[in-house]
Amino acid sequence: MIDIKLIRENKDLVKENIKKKFQDEKLPLVDEIFELDKEVREVQTKVDTLKGDKNKLSGQIGLLMKDGKKEEAEKIKEKIAESAEEIAKLEAKQAELSSIIKDKMMVIPQIIDDSVPIGKDDSENVEVERFGEPVVPKYEIPYHADIIEAVNGMDKDAAGRTSGQGFYYLLGDIARLHEAMIAYGRDYMIEQGFTYAIPPFMIHSDVVTGVMSFPEMEAMMYKIEGEDLYLIGTSEHSMIGKFKDQILKKEELPVHMTSYSPCFRKEGGSHGLEERGLYRVHQFEKQEMIVICEPEESMDWYNKMWNHTVNIFRNMDIPVRQLECCSGDLADLKVKSCDIEAWSPRQQKYFEVASCSNLGDAQARRLGIRTKGEKGTYYLHTLNNTVVASPRGLIALIENNYQEDGSIKVPKVLQPYMGGKTVIEPKK
Repeated sequence: MIDIKLIRENKDLVKENIKKKFQDEKLPLVDEIFELDKEVREVQTKVDTLKGDKNKLSGQIGLLMKDGKKEEAEKIKEKIAESAEEIAKLEAKQAELSSIIKDKMMVIPQIIDDSVPIGKDDSENVEVERFGEPVVPKYEIPYHADIIEAVNGMDKDAAGRTSGQGFYYLLGDIARLHEAMIAYGRDYMIEQGFTYAIPPFMIHSDVVTGVMSFPEMEAMMYKIEGEDLYLIGTSEHSMIGKFKDQILKKEELPVHMTSYSPCFRKEGGSHGLEERGLYRVHQFEKQEMIVICEPEESMDWYNKMWNHTVNIFRNMDIPVRQLECCSGDLADLKVKSCDIEAWSPRQQKYFEVASCSNLGDAQARRLGIRTKGEKGTYYLHTLNNTVVASPRGLIALIENNYQEDGSIKVPKVLQPYMGGKTVIEPKK
């Protein structure tokens, strides 16, 4: 949610930003909010005037009663009562208008950074840089589900019986490899100075609407029936929510934390091979990182964060690239975002394994996350980034470390988490 001062003082900037995001249907909202805000401020002026007059009249009552002018005092009391009734009506109108403004403001997109490429959708995202040489071996790389099944590492049939499509059992060395990848990501981030956390896996609706837009919530979140609780789609939701309505001390900044959680998502639309494999699933595990910092520091943190993910994947012998998200692909709360994509030697193309986002003060404004400086209280900036997530990261790990004999090489950095195991052999 942007600062309403932007609409008061620079409607054209807000409208231009909406056009850059190809959301022209939202343009009329800017003028509607402008007029409603003007009306709210006019009402506030009337309320302030009435309250001032009411206070003056109240001060006269005691003097009149002291002078024995009871009848005049009673007339003033009547005026005060009428004034109080009018004030109550105006304040009710003001509250109603403010609520309408808030609802409309919630769908106005955040002002994107000047560096964001302009494009309609993800097909116009821009490759920035590659890290590591993408290799296509001379031997065939099977579909990841077939590789995993060859080492008895997955059972989706049983998961279908217990939970339905989109769920899975990971077994044996593959389950262990999955946990090794998550644990390595955790320990890498701790070494970078991030505080480790395991957050709540369910959050209230006011936190959900504080960290994401309503369309995102509807598309992603599972609601707990009969309760004001949602299963998290990523630990960023509860990690940012941790600071709701807090005024952080300057010496506490920046907040930088890394968190583990299972994640739950609706993930509709899987077809064909995806149903057999692990690309689209309803439940997965992820190591996340979040930062809450001073506004002028957020872009530096953004670049540090996505670079951490690049380093983690390169340390697991996986080539990756950074892909800059264009304006039309940015969620409404984001100022700037990029995806880290891993190389798939089977498909001979890259696919998303992580996403880094700078949300400016959008989440902080919705959730009331602030600090106090010389010029008063102001909103902080929030950022989030995937450290590593499974099964997407697991797929990249398996494909890039698959060997001609059907075995899977365990990268050196993961071997301590696998009891020293260097290779996962196919079952005879």
